[in-house]
Amino acid sequence: MRKLDSMKPFWAFTLYVLADTLCAGVGMGVPIFNIGFGFVVGWLSVGRARAQTPDLRAVLRKALHYALVTSAWTLLLMWVIWGPFTLKLFDPSADLTKTGIPLILYNPMASFIGWQVLMMLISPFLQLLTTVFAATLRLATEG
Repeated sequence: MRKLDSMKPFWAFTLYVLADTLCAGVGMGVPIFNIGFGFVVGWLSVGRARAQTPDLRAVLRKALHYALVTSAWTLLLMWVIWGPFTLKLFDPSADLTKTGIPLILYNPMASFIGWQVLMMLISPFLQLLTTVFAATLRLATEG
């Protein structure tokens, strides 16, 4: 744990990028593991921030900064993975029922749009919330 807390920011972010990309790959483009990984990042970000400063306000600011940066990486990753599929919205001959996404809404077009919004916007936001929750939980339990 102390080695992670004292790691240089470049190497810490590189390690995060590799782990988050691996989570996206294991989830086959669905960021469920990335959202869960946000809990680990939030928990460790408090330790890293506390190693730099004892001030609670600065620790909270650093933890929020780490959460924003990590969810921004996941947002970029999801845009790279799912962004090209949005071109199917403008193709009148595209058969959206054969895309492999769950068709849980009444219309395949609505399901496709909902899936794209879920993958590219809501999931990185959920990772942000998970990271902030874990950081807050660690601060609350450690006192």
